[in-house]
Amino acid sequence: MHIEGATALVTGANRGIGADFVQRLLARGALRVYAASRGGDVAGGDGVVPVRLDVTDPSQVAAAAELASDVDLVVNNAGISTGTRLVTGDLDQVRREMETNFFGPLHVVRAFAPVLAARGGGAVVDVVSALSWFTAPGAGAYAASKAAAWSLTDSVRQELAEQGTLVVGVHMGLVDTDMAAGMDAPKLRPAELTDAALDAVESGTLEVLADDWTRAVKAGLSLDPAERYRRLFGG
Repeated sequence: MHIEGATALVTGANRGIGADFVQRLLARGALRVYAASRGGDVAGGDGVVPVRLDVTDPSQVAAAAELASDVDLVVNNAGISTGTRLVTGDLDQVRREMETNFFGPLHVVRAFAPVLAARGGGAVVDVVSALSWFTAPGAGAYAASKAAAWSLTDSVRQELAEQGTLVVGVHMGLVDTDMAAGMDAPKLRPAELTDAALDAVESGTLEVLADDWTRAVKAGLSLDPAERYRRLFGG
């Protein structure tokens, strides 16, 4: 599909990757961008329509789909990371990550699939993570939720193929946003990631591996787990 002249909705649009998606969509000629956030506090105007949307609340998701009934592209970007371990961490926090990072995008896809079908198919972009394919101490809940989001992306891609909806999965390592603040490692600029994702939409590419780290992680999936983690982290 073409971004120019299209209408998009971006979840988690108030900062970081989501805010950059809004700007890059407008720069590519999108007619309108619904900028969704839990607080609904994104500044409007110049093609931006603020939307209050907590992706974990099905009633708010349904209301957003009714409001944004002219959408051609949905960007599932909203997500959280609580740093919770699976064995010893707060189980409510584990559930919170799964509700936001897995069930949130699922609520959005279910609500907007008929909208996209009525518009000729359109596209969905799921912002996933390289942590869908590995984990680390303190990232157990996040990695589990992103592994589920990867499977979600594959599944809805097949389910929406009949209506002509493209589903793009975006995987990346660290991005220079608040979530990665304080981490001493190479980081993508948000625009590098969002441009790669929108390029994939326009070219019909199903999956984005946004950096060398992510490509290395995926390439190692066929290895024995011990060898795979040795290559990732040394030792």
